[in-house]
Amino acid sequence: MIAEQIRKIHEELPGGVSLVAVSKFHPVEALMEAYEAGQRIFGESRVQELLEKIPQMPDDVRWHFIGHLQTNKVRQVVGRVSLIESVDSERLLEIIDRESEKAGVTTRVLMQVHVAREETKFGFMPDELLSFFSSRGYEKLKATHLCGVMGMASNTDDADQVRRDFAEVFSLYGRIVADNPDLRGFDTVSMGMSGDWRLAIEEGSTMVRIGSMIFGSRQY
Repeated sequence: MIAEQIRKIHEELPGGVSLVAVSKFHPVEALMEAYEAGQRIFGESRVQELLEKIPQMPDDVRWHFIGHLQTNKVRQVVGRVSLIESVDSERLLEIIDRESEKAGVTTRVLMQVHVAREETKFGFMPDELLSFFSSRGYEKLKATHLCGVMGMASNTDDADQVRRDFAEVFSLYGRIVADNPDLRGFDTVSMGMSGDWRLAIEEGSTMVRIGSMIFGSRQY
């Protein structure tokens, strides 16, 4: 079933849109089934679970950290993942940069923006994110590459609201690119999950994070 779902999603994805299989809370056996169906990018949100799974999976897996990353866990993640999608504060970004420089690696990250109507979501408020870029805060980074933005829509059945949220994320991305033409490789807009990824793609997403649609309900 997992392999079939992977195949179906890839058939529907437009060119230029990548799939992150959200594998948190699912056993390695399920991840291997997805891997054998051709999936290479997996998303995890808990550091301990990520570190346990990495040695059990093939070396060509590209791991994305997609959850809220606590500052005291940064050192454990740096050098182990291909992308941190959830940088939600300047302080976290600074610590990632410092730890990456110490480790002699360059860490690729997305800036998480908060547009959803829930207080519980993490991320930069839109004005905060624009301010960071207008003040050229990225110029002081030594070992971190900003690759784009990540956002989540409101948890609602109102498709129009979800679409507005995604449109806002993409609009912010567009403003950042227009206002900072010297940014290089800032080309990723990660938005869309199992219930709303088609809407996200219509609104400009280049990366979707799909879990339950592939793996079913969590197994841990």
